[in-house]
Amino acid sequence: MKQYDAIIIGFGKAGKTLAIDLAKKKWDVALIERTPEMYGGSCINIACVPTKRLVQESKISSLLSQTDVIDRPGIYKTAIDKKNELTLLLRNKSVEDIKQYSNITLIDGTASFITSDTINVKQADGEIQLQGKEIFINTGSDCTKPGIAGIENSKHVYTTGELLKLDVLPKQLIIIGGGAAGMEFASIYNNFGSKVTILEALNQFMPYADRDVAGCVESSFRKRGVEIILNAQVLSFEDTDDGVKVDYIDRNANAERVIEGDAILVATGRRPYTKGLNLEAIGVKTDETGAIVVNNHLHTEIPHIWAMGDVRGGVMSTALATDDCRIIMNKLFGDDTRSTDDRIPEPHAFFTDPPIAYIGATEAEVIKKGYNFKVSRMLVSNVTRSHTLNQTEGIMKAIINADTNKIIGCALFCTDAPEIINIVNMAMKQEQPYTFLRDFIFTHPSMSEAFNQLFNIE
Repeated sequence: MKQYDAIIIGFGKAGKTLAIDLAKKKWDVALIERTPEMYGGSCINIACVPTKRLVQESKISSLLSQTDVIDRPGIYKTAIDKKNELTLLLRNKSVEDIKQYSNITLIDGTASFITSDTINVKQADGEIQLQGKEIFINTGSDCTKPGIAGIENSKHVYTTGELLKLDVLPKQLIIIGGGAAGMEFASIYNNFGSKVTILEALNQFMPYADRDVAGCVESSFRKRGVEIILNAQVLSFEDTDDGVKVDYIDRNANAERVIEGDAILVATGRRPYTKGLNLEAIGVKTDETGAIVVNNHLHTEIPHIWAMGDVRGGVMSTALATDDCRIIMNKLFGDDTRSTDDRIPEPHAFFTDPPIAYIGATEAEVIKKGYNFKVSRMLVSNVTRSHTLNQTEGIMKAIINADTNKIIGCALFCTDAPEIINIVNMAMKQEQPYTFLRDFIFTHPSMSEAFNQLFNIE
């Protein structure tokens, strides 16, 4: 039985990064992945990268449609082909990065624990066993499917990963769930020319977001033709000759209704993936969400078994998965000063059109906590750069602690929001007063120079 210094289960972003970091420290590493189709993890194969490529392609499609009669289905198919080419390129690049290190062994197969230091790997032609001094679980997450009648039998119901493989543009796309994935896909397919309807179970759009920004986003979606139905309880799916129909209860009107389309996207969230790991046999605990329970250094209750990435629970983010590796390397080889406690606040971004980004607290949360605070709001149309880009839609908002002059929160709905939110993040991390951004010299014209005006608070 081969023994390794480290066994990493899952070739996602955290798995790849940690494998390379440990290999540089001369550790002998085994990296296990269930299928070559997922080399590199969800981000480059079925999540961040392919969707953001489609965001860009759909935006081009939307701009073309304003002036020309275009072949929307053809443009969509070409966009899917380009997305597939990019995914393959990055997947192969991930393997090339790993193969540069002779002390990393890439193993295809499904891993499960036999004991706390012994892993069984089921492969196409048999099984092998490995032993590891340190074991890192990086098995990611999987799309959840709610228990809706007809969901398993319909030929027109897709998860996000499955819809990304569809090269025929849906004429009418029904999205179940108005969270981050639902909103991004709504924006993408609306730009490509699909008629998009969002069925959201909650009675509020973007309930986690600042209400000023959420209202602006909702208005933008509706103006573009995206239908948003709130407080909708989906009852069943049923395939028809032309597609699929959805029965749901409109709880606002207390009435049962039917909507028809030719594709349904189930975007009701993701769940940590631990299927088949046999964690219960070795005493590794999971919580009510299915996430592996870890401490702030990403240890499970068994000191040499760790969890990182989506499977460790909390916010699911490639950026945080990368930071998980920094925490682990700092624990193993550094001064033990890093933990999950020191990365708050965390920036978030949704790649709608325009995109959304936010960090820190909302105004409602600040009021609830009883802070003495000041608020600044401004329309994106006040930013010179938005006019040069012909992208004047949106709103910016900042919340300041009036006693300390520190930034409590910031929300952006504008072009380049995922980029410029990082500037606010750095100011907050360094505990700079809001005047730091008010008086900073930014390039002109740029979206970031909007902070001179946004943070010009008396």
